[in-house]
Amino acid sequence: MDVKKAIETRRAYRELEPIEVDEELIRDLAESASLAPSCYNKQPWRFVFVKSKEKLTELWSALPRGNSWVKQGSLIVAVFTTKKLDCVIGEREYFLFDSGLASAFLVLRATELGLVAHPIAGYDESRVKEVLKIPEDMRVITLIVIGKHREGAEEGPRPERLKFEEFAWIDEVK
Repeated sequence: MDVKKAIETRRAYRELEPIEVDEELIRDLAESASLAPSCYNKQPWRFVFVKSKEKLTELWSALPRGNSWVKQGSLIVAVFTTKKLDCVIGEREYFLFDSGLASAFLVLRATELGLVAHPIAGYDESRVKEVLKIPEDMRVITLIVIGKHREGAEEGPRPERLKFEEFAWIDEVK
């Protein structure tokens, strides 16, 4: 699958079925994320790949009821970072942007492998840090839930996207 196809195929499905998670898959996703660009190649992203049923169950305690579908996932990737790991140029702090790029590379690689990689924002950050032993000075940017789209699951069409004229301009903002 080429990059354009992966971008077009990627969806944040919630109806998942289990997948086999082995170290090879984890290393593959991590390597893809590691190839993302970052300010001065600082690579500020950090990941915890959560695959054991015991640790997944413990991590679920950080989720609100609305994210109970996450329990269908076979792997959760906690993405975290801190400002001190990356460039600060004037008022521009790159740690969130660069970690987002690495997360996008991971999501696209998972898509290429036929998996769903659904980033979520609904979680208790303090509880995630406690469960995964993430240092207090770090920021948990997202949790990426990974599984396979359940065969036959209907989740509706892709949500509408903004029209080009609503988010992009040529030469200057008009």
